[in-house]
Amino acid sequence: MPFIDPENGYLTVINLFKTDTAERVDRLVGEMRAIVDTADYPGWISSTVHRGLAEPGTANFIQWRGKQDLESRYAGDEFKHRTVPVFHEITTFIRLLQTEVEASQRHPALGAVTEISPARDDYTVIEILGVAPADQDELISTLGAAHQWLVDVPGYRSQSLLRGIRARGVQGGGGGLTGVGEERDFVVVYSQWDGPEAFDAFRTRPAADQPAVRRRSLEKRNSLTTTTAWNTYRVVHTRSSAQPASA
Repeated sequence: MPFIDPENGYLTVINLFKTDTAERVDRLVGEMRAIVDTADYPGWISSTVHRGLAEPGTANFIQWRGKQDLESRYAGDEFKHRTVPVFHEITTFIRLLQTEVEASQRHPALGAVTEISPARDDYTVIEILGVAPADQDELISTLGAAHQWLVDVPGYRSQSLLRGIRARGVQGGGGGLTGVGEERDFVVVYSQWDGPEAFDAFRTRPAADQPAVRRRSLEKRNSLTTTTAWNTYRVVHTRSSAQPASA
């Protein structure tokens, strides 16, 4: 099963898709499963499909050996002339986010390594935080410092921080990709919780009721963040390369 580990050196690509109906989510999941089940690309490590809960959509958490392998996949005819047009047809939003894992922490009672798998019952949250490129390091540091107090939050399981490198969207329906924003202008926060009740209680707790250290941390995070987008997910499918390539 895939693990989120800053030590493995993988390029992590998070493909986010939004759509407008449950039926289209079903089709999205089906198309993604078919791609994952036949994946045999040079440098491909793993793919893990997430089904959106709060909003209709999906996320695919993909690990690659490196940038060159990913670019070779994007340059292929199958990707440009079959994969992209299919997803363009059934989605309302596409973002392909290249990232690298900066830090990953699990609750001490749950072990040292963050695993993502449909065999688990994690309630997963993926947040995309916009940030000025010059402030990216400071935002990551601020988010990492929160690991000191997150362990005391009921229902918390893990939080992983991924440094945004580059974001892409789809240019029309012809299979071309286009850059979105600036390089290194976002951070991804991938977290796991016991369930929606625990996450909602954490997210909606009034500032006046929060410990001072948590309140200061959130204030600093908000001062550095330019945009925020998030959705909640369940992992529904995963597959890894039989012989993972060395990073």
